[in-house]
Amino acid sequence: MADHIVPHFQNASGHDSVAIGAREFMCIGANPPFDHPHVFLDLGEENEIVCPYCSTLYKFDATLKPTESSPADCVWTPKAA
Repeated sequence: MADHIVPHFQNASGHDSVAIGAREFMCIGANPPFDHPHVFLDLGEENEIVCPYCSTLYKFDATLKPTESSPADCVWTPKAA
């Protein structure tokens, strides 16, 4: 079983930008079934990144936990199989 969970974020509400506490994450676009291909994004040393599928601007915020976002409705948790 994996010991490192990659956080997933979405922007179904159409926010101008989403602050996140993770530097490596998955963007899914919108909540399923309206999601785009789940794409892995890595901020590296940058503090902002744009998803190439949905154009959501993600901004790193060190005050958030890796599984948190602001607005809070942008966190998506995959359901276990």
